[in-house]
Amino acid sequence: MWNRPRFDLKVRLTLRVAAVSAACFAAISAYFLITADRAAHARIDEIAAIVAKTLELQQGKVLWTASPRADFPNLDPVSAYVMTPGLCLTFRGTNGEMIQRFCSGAPVTADSPPQIFTAFYHGLFDPGREAARPVILRGIKLGEAVVSVDPAVQTAEAWHEAGRLMLALAIALPLLCVLVYAALARALRPTRLISTGLARIAAGDLTARLPPFDLAELTAVRDVFNHLAESLDTALAERAELTRKLIALQDEERRHLARELHDEFGQSLAAIRALAASARQTAAQECPSLLGECDGIARTASGMMETLRGALFRLRPPDVEELGLVASLEGLVAGWNGRSRGETRFTIRFDGTFETLPATISANLYRIVQEALTNAAKHAGATKVNLELAMHADEIALAIDDDGRSTDPAAKSGMGLLGMRERVAALRGRLSFEAGPQGGSALRVVIPLASSGPQALEHAA
Repeated sequence: MWNRPRFDLKVRLTLRVAAVSAACFAAISAYFLITADRAAHARIDEIAAIVAKTLELQQGKVLWTASPRADFPNLDPVSAYVMTPGLCLTFRGTNGEMIQRFCSGAPVTADSPPQIFTAFYHGLFDPGREAARPVILRGIKLGEAVVSVDPAVQTAEAWHEAGRLMLALAIALPLLCVLVYAALARALRPTRLISTGLARIAAGDLTARLPPFDLAELTAVRDVFNHLAESLDTALAERAELTRKLIALQDEERRHLARELHDEFGQSLAAIRALAASARQTAAQECPSLLGECDGIARTASGMMETLRGALFRLRPPDVEELGLVASLEGLVAGWNGRSRGETRFTIRFDGTFETLPATISANLYRIVQEALTNAAKHAGATKVNLELAMHADEIALAIDDDGRSTDPAAKSGMGLLGMRERVAALRGRLSFEAGPQGGSALRVVIPLASSGPQALEHAA
């Protein structure tokens, strides 16, 4: 399944702010270029009007003085104070003929505008447009005063101004991104606390609580989070209590069944063995041919009694409260080593002191180990089973490793594993059952010894 790439929220928002800022800079630059183009056209229109007025005055002076010297048109006087680099002043006659033209040279610049900017500017604007004003004297049109600017000069000026904006953008945009990212990191710092709280909830720590936040939106999330954690804690506590009662009822039923089997079935088997022995004595005297049948009945009764002893041991284990957890588990392992006759080797190791362990935890740990050994020996077909029980400051850890078949469905989803999960859940612990690193299966059980009260996530992320 294709997964979309995930971006950090701060990075995503910073990129969006940068994109919006760049768009704003582009809009400002476009507005500036449009304004500058309009100002340039207004300026050449104004110069054209000045040139036309000056030429009208020159022609009027010629007529007023009746001077035979023809100094019209003369663009030198007006060029002295209106000329700028790239500007051209032209007087065009009524027939369209260029009578006089005066242009200033374009300045030599070290950096010419890029071709892409030149093409863009020429496509968007008309830098070579002329401004013409008629020269009229006494109602007679003498010609036109034409003013124009070299397109290369106007494009270079626009690029110079745009370059200043681009330089400002290059400096301001990274600085803005840094400031926005820092502000977002500070504003979104509580999301780390929320993420940490959710991780603790997912790990089964329902004591996680979120502290108050400054933002109203995060405060609403905090209230819902804490309410959900409290509801889950209450629901799991009720479920654990119900599970404990069910397990206690199940254990009581097992003890009752064990008593019934011992009192009724055990006595019946003992009676059958006694009758078989008596019948053998009678057959030995009167009918020797029946000795084999009598011995067969006795062997069957003995096998059934051996099976009954194993069932009674599983139904009614030794009193863990009286013997202690360590002695009970050592006896359980020794019993499995004896019954397996060397086919499976069971070992156990203890780390810590278990005398002060509560009776409920001891009894459930014994049942968990009992079910785990049954799964490893009967379902997984293991030849080596290693148990390790360790006591820590605030929890007790059980590790069971075997070299059996880790993919056996009966070992993973059988009633034994379900019973172990129920007992671990009743003790508010954690259970994992996975394939071992060297093959086989690895069972891990962690049971807290004391539940701490609700704790808020006060540390800063």
